[in-house]
Order: sequence, then C-alpha cells, then structure tokens
Amino acid sequence: MGDEAPDFTLVNQHREPVTLSSFRGRAVVLVFYPMSFTGVCTGELRELRDHVATFQNESVQLIAVSCDNVPSQRVFADQEGLDYPLLADFWPHGAVAQAYGVFDDKVGFPRRATFIIDKAGIVRWKVLNAISDARDIADYQRALASL
Repeated sequence: MGDEAPDFTLVNQHREPVTLSSFRGRAVVLVFYPMSFTGVCTGELRELRDHVATFQNESVQLIAVSCDNVPSQRVFADQEGLDYPLLADFWPHGAVAQAYGVFDDKVGFPRRATFIIDKAGIVRWKVLNAISDARDIADYQRALASL
C-alpha cells in the first residue's frame, strides 16, 4: 500500500476499452473476482450491484476484473443486471491480476482481492480473501470513508 496502482487498459463487457488512469480525480474500487457464474462471485457482484450508488458516483468508480472472456462477461452482466464495468483480463491471460500480485498460477484465475485506489492513483487499502471466502463490502465503505 502507498504505491501507485499499476495502470492498465482492458475491455469491458461492451467491448469498450477502460483505462484505470482515466479515473484520476476519483477514487476507484478495483475488485478482482475468480470467475463469472460461480456462487461466491455472483453473490459478491450482486451485493455491489445492490449498493452501486456507494461505489459508482461522481467521487468513486467501481471496476470488476476477471479472466473471463468478453462474451461470458456480457451474458453474466446482462443476467445479473450489473451495470458497472466488468473487465476481461483474458489475454494475455491474467496480466493485470499478475501486475497486482493476485493471479493464482495453479488455478489460472485471480484470487479474490479488492484494492481501494485514491484520486491520485495510489493504493490506499487492499484485502485478499481465500477463493471460498466472500469479502465484506462494509470494509470497502470504511476504506473509502477514510480517504
């Protein structure tokens, strides 16, 4: 923590490029999730959807990243009503997750991790959970409030 967040450009579920540094001036909640359509991931992303006004507004941008491909993420977003960016770290496979130190080489997808990045692009908070353990969005809210 305290380091500049690695910049990246990935494609969202609508095939639009999204660059992290384009959100300078806003805090970013960067959520890595293992796989779309799985129980814990679906539950977490639904909870973010249900509290999206807290995590996506004029001061904050929510971004979720997995190694799923764009068509899978599009169907997942449509099915679950997720209107925040789902980014495909598909190819080179897991490169962004690797840059953040959360790619699990043994299973081929990112671990369950969240980074709170301040308006200047500095990582101010992070959490890393086991694949089977859901994160608590109340922790995100507290971390954002401390910025």
